[in-house]
Amino acid sequence: MWKTTIILLLVPILIFSQDNIKFSETIIKEDLQKHLNILASDSLEGRETGKLGQKMAAEYIMNHFKDIGIPPYKKNSYYQKFKAESDRHICKYNCENCDEDFITKLFKKKRIVKGENVLGYIEGTDLKDELIIITAHYDHLGKHDTLLFNGADDNGSGTAAIMEIAQAFMIAKKEDKGPRRSILIMAVSGEEKGLLGSKYYTENPVFPLKKTVVNLNIDMIGRVDYYHDTTNYIYLIGSNMLSQELHDISEKINKEYIKIELDYTFNSEEDPNRYYYRSDHYNFAKNNIPVIFYFNGLHDDYHKVTDTVEKIDFKKIETITRLVFLTAWEIANKDARIIVDKKIIN
Repeated sequence: MWKTTIILLLVPILIFSQDNIKFSETIIKEDLQKHLNILASDSLEGRETGKLGQKMAAEYIMNHFKDIGIPPYKKNSYYQKFKAESDRHICKYNCENCDEDFITKLFKKKRIVKGENVLGYIEGTDLKDELIIITAHYDHLGKHDTLLFNGADDNGSGTAAIMEIAQAFMIAKKEDKGPRRSILIMAVSGEEKGLLGSKYYTENPVFPLKKTVVNLNIDMIGRVDYYHDTTNYIYLIGSNMLSQELHDISEKINKEYIKIELDYTFNSEEDPNRYYYRSDHYNFAKNNIPVIFYFNGLHDDYHKVTDTVEKIDFKKIETITRLVFLTAWEIANKDARIIVDKKIIN
């Protein structure tokens, strides 16, 4: 009799322990491809912050949040609007074939750019006052004369990923299996202009930074870089900079469920490439919020007009997106908040 009782008690625990896998499997490459085909289409004209294409991308992301059941975070708005000064008008890497007059025109003065962060807030249950923020920048370099920068990998890939992560968490919530801590899925703009959208958020936080547990940032996850001959890897940057516990959780989740190579080649504040400082996670790290930056590294099409959808490996995006979701799920549902045991070195 007692054996039967134990078995019956274990069944719901075992079923619940598999919820993370069940909801991660709602993230599929077909949906990622659908989103990326729109985000990196010619009609969005490279999504340059402040331009029509960026506004169209913001509306597409907002409508996705609305469709999957995420309410506006305030009144009727999903947007956190900002304006900031920037002297980045087109990346210098694109100007190898540009004449000097063209370059001078682009870089001679600073401009005010106006952008929007798109916020999808998923309220948690018993630990709802604590927050996990998952980010990806959805802006890119835009259209300049005859040059159109679609930005499929940079960063349409990450944007499609966070849209699918939002949907996975909402499916769980609708089945009464939603996260204990709240989740903020935030598509930021202004990254290519100097990390402006994430900077604005951390200086004008919608939710208290002291209650923000972690930032998981996705920027370029759909290609293979110069140093790998397989898709079965991802660079992780920052995972142990502020919290050894975050690093350990990340390793555990990958070992148990995903089993890809976690490459820490660039995981250093002294890395000459300075990747730790070059994407939106750094504005959170500056505020002593633990971060992980997911990044596939540079390739021949980085910041060029040739960064297009047909070169994307959607199976790789699916794998990395599931890894991020499962990591977020673990952090969102653990009893204790992850420990911050280090300080940022500015």
